[in-house]
Amino acid sequence: MGIKTYRPLTPGQRFKTSPTFEEITKDRPEKSLLEPLRKTGGRNCYGRMTARRRGGGHKQHYRIIDFKRNKHGIPARVAAIEYDPNRTARIALLHYADGEKRYILAPNGLAVGQTVMSGPNAPTEVGNALPLKAIPAVMPVHAVEIYRGKGAQLVRTAGAAAQIVVKEGDYVHLKLPSGEIRKVHQECYATIGQVGNLEHDSIVLGKAGRTRWLGWRPISRAMCRNPIDHPMGGGQGKSKGGGGWHHPCSPWGQPAKGYKTRKKKKTSSRFIVQDRRKK
Repeated sequence: MGIKTYRPLTPGQRFKTSPTFEEITKDRPEKSLLEPLRKTGGRNCYGRMTARRRGGGHKQHYRIIDFKRNKHGIPARVAAIEYDPNRTARIALLHYADGEKRYILAPNGLAVGQTVMSGPNAPTEVGNALPLKAIPAVMPVHAVEIYRGKGAQLVRTAGAAAQIVVKEGDYVHLKLPSGEIRKVHQECYATIGQVGNLEHDSIVLGKAGRTRWLGWRPISRAMCRNPIDHPMGGGQGKSKGGGGWHHPCSPWGQPAKGYKTRKKKKTSSRFIVQDRRKK
């Protein structure tokens, strides 16, 4: 993937960059693997807003991604590398030997015409899905399961990769992109390789309208609001929250810097070997 720059003929093009899409080989998605995607505007099933700064955006269809990789022992040919508007990674269209078609996340280096497979006896090659116990420690992995058979939940963003640190008993110590070292059961599946679209984090949107296309709405700073709207609002001039210093917080008063919100007795804490915040 390459990064395209623009001549600054308009203010919005001055710092704008976009991907070249040179790795894309198909411009239309597979219709049988599409689902309608309705906009929520940040509201839950009760109509209450639970996520701010959401709304609008371009119309999209959801691509059904095979995160389980449960067609064991059946080879599949990579038919195309496609763009997915719902995620930062590219997706690969697989044509299985039995005629079924599925989408997977496209790892870096996967090309059209290659053969991929899943299962405990699959070769250790890029794009193949195996249980963690069958993957050598030196290989990067992505699309990692947390619960056996549920499907991949970890390491799915563009350019992400995890690494096996050590295998101990029934668990594998996995170093995640955040730096956290976490225990994952050895029977959980992972895909070999690093997620593609490595230069996604180098893209500069360049203008506010491009952000709106992605479904993100603007938000005002807390200090410029009224006291009824935010604890840090009000005061004369640029006061630090209501005329005096106020610790940065959310609209509901929860501190925003340094306040620990994780429960001390959370069940999954016993699987975390090293916290991501520790140096």
